[in-house]
Amino acid sequence: MQNLTKVTDTYTLSNGYQIPCVGFGTWQSPDGETAYNATMAALKAGYRHIDTAAGYGNEASVGKAINDFMNESGVKREEIFITTKLNNPDHGYENTVKAIETSLQKLGLSYIDLYLIHWPNPIQYRDSWKEADAGSWKAMEEAYNAGKLKALGLSNFWKHHIDAILEVATVKPMVNQLKLCPGISQDEVVKYSRSLGMVVEAYSPMGTGGIFENAFVQELSRKYNRSIAQICIRFSLQCGYLPLPKSVTPERIQENMQVFDFELDECDVKSLKELNIEGLKITALRDPDQTTF
Repeated sequence: MQNLTKVTDTYTLSNGYQIPCVGFGTWQSPDGETAYNATMAALKAGYRHIDTAAGYGNEASVGKAINDFMNESGVKREEIFITTKLNNPDHGYENTVKAIETSLQKLGLSYIDLYLIHWPNPIQYRDSWKEADAGSWKAMEEAYNAGKLKALGLSNFWKHHIDAILEVATVKPMVNQLKLCPGISQDEVVKYSRSLGMVVEAYSPMGTGGIFENAFVQELSRKYNRSIAQICIRFSLQCGYLPLPKSVTPERIQENMQVFDFELDECDVKSLKELNIEGLKITALRDPDQTTF
């Protein structure tokens, strides 16, 4: 495991670009005041990696917070890492060209640090997902070569989806963002992604909050004298993932950064990986080829 001491420490992507080791997630942060205030609080707390998506519907508010923060603080654009993602209806070459420009406009940025295909096989393209993904990747590569995107990646891609991209890619994917939390480890796709040089990001590292109800995780919170959120984020880091914790509460946003001054015992990491999440309010892992969105 890489020696990480703060949220601004970085992993190096396969093209040499640096990505901060913890990102601030904005999924389920509604556009407007909520997303703006949460993003601003994260930046003021010290996060320098913000994760959004066209599908979240909050790029405008997230982008406004980023630009306002830079103007107020003097922090330079190159010090902040911004990820956004291609929305499901926008697969295919022409749609993706437009989608990238729309995201740049909404975010108020001249470039995006990381752009991901959010979902490999959305229902709109169920019968032609390979061709649609190939067209999207071509558009992404063109934007990458033009400097509008600094890194390219995938989200929710399993092995056969990755292989389809590799058949057409001249720029290889650098990231695979997956649902990873205690009880959901996706070991095979994690291993495969890493074998191809990808950094693996963990969205919903706290199981969208459902993990807070688990007795074992509550016990670990007492054992380490840390919040359950901190336990989950630390677990993610020790697994070598790049976690994307989300909160809209300034105190929690600050607390979630304080995960570098303790370490979980390996036996506890193993138990968390194998955690039985049945009965918890955690959305089950969804098959990308069977979802209805």
